[in-house]
Amino acid sequence: MTDSRRSTSPDDELAPGHRRELVSFTRRGGRLKERQQRVWDEIGDRFVLEVPRAGASTSVDPDARLDVPATFGRTAPLVVEIGSGHGDTVCAAAAACPDVDFLAFEVWVPGIAQTLLTIRREGLTNVRLAEVNAPEALATWLPEHSLTELHTWFPDPWHKTRHHKRRLVTVDFTHLVARALEPSGVWRLATDWADYADQMEQVIVESPVLEGGRCERYEHRPVTRFETKGLAKGRTIHDLRAVPVS
Repeated sequence: MTDSRRSTSPDDELAPGHRRELVSFTRRGGRLKERQQRVWDEIGDRFVLEVPRAGASTSVDPDARLDVPATFGRTAPLVVEIGSGHGDTVCAAAAACPDVDFLAFEVWVPGIAQTLLTIRREGLTNVRLAEVNAPEALATWLPEHSLTELHTWFPDPWHKTRHHKRRLVTVDFTHLVARALEPSGVWRLATDWADYADQMEQVIVESPVLEGGRCERYEHRPVTRFETKGLAKGRTIHDLRAVPVS
């Protein structure tokens, strides 16, 4: 669930040693509440992965590779969620599917801490978290064809026309998705912005490596507080799915 709607600050983009390309998220304040700091101190080492960096604080060293079985202590189907926000969706999915491993990418540190609180409360063992820029992680850090599913719930719509170039879902991004997915894997998406849904659909049509389009609501995606707010504002929720071209 990308309940987090954010994009890099100018400082992150332009400071020496930091990335200069546009990214699809905003780094908001990272100050933790007392209970969030406590849970991070208690279980952060177990559930928050150390990501080798390449300059920016959410970057990935292109030479780094994630050892998935060692990370989870077992071999199991792997699902990645981009932009997990407070962790509502990834934790609900992990509780419902204990035989599946879930890796959440999030750049909002308080959101990661909030997810840790849920992990501890629910006694979850099959979730890991990474403070990371998703395209970089999909490009090199994750092993090729290692994902059973990739979830992109409600990515930042960047609703102003001049900001559309920051949107995550592009044809170029589909190549990263195809690299990470198993041949039988699925990319699932949802948005409450109609024009972004149209763009997502067009991206899938134009992609040479994925195929698919709009679909019925994914039954295993719980309704989150974020989705509830969108519905309250009269927005329609659009679901899409794509699979690698066979």
